[in-house]
Amino acid sequence: MASKSKVLIIGATGYIGKFIAEASVKNGHQTFALVREETFSKVDTQEYFHSLGVNVLIGDIYDHKSLLRAMEKVDVVISTVGHRYDHSNILIHDQRKIIAAIKKSNNIKRFLPSEFGMDVDRVHAVDAAKSLFEAKSKLRRVIEEEKIPYTIVCANYFARTCIQNLFQHPDLEAPPRDLVHILGDGTPRGIFNMEEDIAMYTIKAMDDPRTLNKILYIRPSANIYSFNELVSLWENKIGNNLERIYVTEEQLLKNIRDETDALMKMILSVAYSVFVKGDQCNFEIKPSFGLEATTLYPELKYTTVDEFLNQFV
Repeated sequence: MASKSKVLIIGATGYIGKFIAEASVKNGHQTFALVREETFSKVDTQEYFHSLGVNVLIGDIYDHKSLLRAMEKVDVVISTVGHRYDHSNILIHDQRKIIAAIKKSNNIKRFLPSEFGMDVDRVHAVDAAKSLFEAKSKLRRVIEEEKIPYTIVCANYFARTCIQNLFQHPDLEAPPRDLVHILGDGTPRGIFNMEEDIAMYTIKAMDDPRTLNKILYIRPSANIYSFNELVSLWENKIGNNLERIYVTEEQLLKNIRDETDALMKMILSVAYSVFVKGDQCNFEIKPSFGLEATTLYPELKYTTVDEFLNQFV
């Protein structure tokens, strides 16, 4: 049996990075995390990685030598770096430094850049999401031009960040039981996946020859819902009809323009792409560029939106 790939995760202390690090270790991969010294100096960070069994390497993407040292130890690089709402996607753009190190090291057999959202080449976005999507799309072109072996993971929505509050205020710890604001007319469909499942499919795909230089779409049939369908599913669970207030496209665009909180501006602009333009479901996945995760790995069980919502009833 071939030995399992050794994995370097850049951004393992971030939101989706932690799930991917855990999935990597759980699936028997020797897992390394590139962590800045000031981050690793925190006791809770040290305890977290120690309990997980992740090997910590001190460095960051702005230190070329630390990147090269890290890449000497691994076969696969997964980037989960985020974007800063106050500095226009700087970390996403700066993944070019990771690409330069991969090119120099000459021993990385697969790179998974920080995507894990929508297919940024197939969207109709407005800012702030537009700038983020464009930064990711430009990075794809660099990867292709440099002939870096890659897999793109399009995971669509993270369930915990949106289903839990039904796209109302992000601080809500459970879906509303009285009133809900529906973005658009509520008919375009989105795709919602549990973070653990996203990580599971990511780790499965990184060594798969079928996903080499392809996009892996996580599009489970049971997790595709329109806004109206999501609300109806929740209403059936709690036995109560919510008052529905529809936010028109024009009003939503105005809300996005007027929003002063950078995080909320991003949330609303991504939602515009999904729930007004239908950008998660309005194209067919063709073998020439992509594969669907649940079709590729039917043996893996994923959590459905229906199952996820049960915990809030």
